Order: sequence, then structure tokens, then C-alpha cells
Amino acid sequence: MRRSCAATIGTLLCAMAFAMAGCRSVPVAGAATAGCDPGDVAMTRDILYFGRHRPDGGTVDDAQWRTFVDDVLTPRFPDGLTIVSGTGQWRGGDGAIEREPSEVVTILHTGDATARRAIEEVIVEYKRRFAQESVLRERGTTCVRF
Repeated sequence: MRRSCAATIGTLLCAMAFAMAGCRSVPVAGAATAGCDPGDVAMTRDILYFGRHRPDGGTVDDAQWRTFVDDVLTPRFPDGLTIVSGTGQWRGGDGAIEREPSEVVTILHTGDATARRAIEEVIVEYKRRFAQESVLRERGTTCVRF
């Protein structure tokens, strides 16, 4: 993704709904759980948007994406994550609307320094490996129950 991309609301809702299925319940380090219902756990949710168009006109193909997931994402987040395919859209510097296939990855984690560093490593590696200008990251605290 050269700038940013957005997925449809349905895609985001699916990503959030399925993200909880593959993660263990671990409280967010230092997070207040007062806003969560009894039985819920406060966690950090990072949603990453990976555009699959490359600046040279090519695309990140399915095999390259799978290798990235296997070699970069999974080792850093072995407890689980959710991947939803979508179509991103953004306005380029020339004013034209750009559309590209995208992968939306939702990861629930503790929010500690190790997890935040792992998120940054994933972003840096995707940009390096596929000559991307950016990867959109969305972060928030949420209440989850498994």
C-alpha cells in the first residue's frame, strides 16, 4: 500500500468478530478493565491494512502473501490473528482514486512493549519486502470474552 487503504465496514466487522477466535485471553498490561463487563478482558486490538499493489506495477501474489504470513506474522503472533481479504481505496497525490486488493489483519494482544515492537516489525518488513510506502495501522483497547 503506498498510502492508506480502507476496507468495507462489513470486512471490518468480520475481522473484529473473527479476531477473537484465535487468541488467548491475556489482560492488557496496565489497562483499566473498569469499562469492561464482568467476565470480559481488556486487550489491545491492532488492525493492519496491507495493500497488494507494488509501486513497479506488479502485485504481491498469493504465494508471496502466504510466505509473509508464515514467516513474519505467525512467528510474532502464534496465539492467533485474523486475515480478511478486501479492496482498499485511497486518493493518490495526483488526485486520482486508487483501488487495490488488500489484506486486513486483526491481532488482539497484551499491549505490552514486546507486542507493540512485534507489530512495528511486521509493518517494517512488509514495507521493505514489497517496496511499500506505508501500511495502515489502527490501534485501540477493547473488551473481549472467549
